[in-house]
Amino acid sequence: MKVSLSLDSSYSEDVAVVVDVLRASTTITVAAQNFGKIIPVKSIDDAQYLAKKYDAILAGERRGAAIKGFDTGNSPREISNFHGDVLVITTSNGTRIMEGIKAKILIGSFVNARAVAKEALNLASSHIELVMAGVEGRFAIEDYLGAGEIISHLQEHNLDENAMGAYMASLNENMVNNAVKNSRSARRLGELGLSEDVNFCLKRNLYDHVPVYANGSITGAQ
Repeated sequence: MKVSLSLDSSYSEDVAVVVDVLRASTTITVAAQNFGKIIPVKSIDDAQYLAKKYDAILAGERRGAAIKGFDTGNSPREISNFHGDVLVITTSNGTRIMEGIKAKILIGSFVNARAVAKEALNLASSHIELVMAGVEGRFAIEDYLGAGEIISHLQEHNLDENAMGAYMASLNENMVNNAVKNSRSARRLGELGLSEDVNFCLKRNLYDHVPVYANGSITGAQ
């Protein structure tokens, strides 16, 4: 099995794991427990339209801050207080890249790393690609290290050099935690009073379920 790592876009047609540690992947993983379906969208207008259409809970952020008039932001801690049939979510990075991926899409982060690696192995025929969401197309260390945590459960397979580097970088948990907490994204969240979200996003393997994106929506695979 080939395991590769890319940023912002995907070339795999087999299985791709989208990694947006701070915070879309983590929030979606938490939400998948409480909602039958999650609809990720790019624009605020589309999110508002779909939330009204489906009588859905509406979640989202821009530059980390909750969007005025939405039920909640992109917070894995806050989203646990909501439940229903449908959640509509729009975020700056993670929800933006899903539409362009041709492969089967899984959502991964620290909180479900072991489970998403296992599910990727179950689904893939030859290639697992880890796709870092980044920040507006730029490298984000938290996604690199989150991908490395997932790759640590795939290490016996054929890792490309980027995947091998992420795996090696993820080995020291204390260094990983410090790097993520001092990242640009985490500092921005701290300025918004959301440092506890960062701490939550760094918890390992809290969940055994894996969100799966297909045909414009996300459901949870057990």
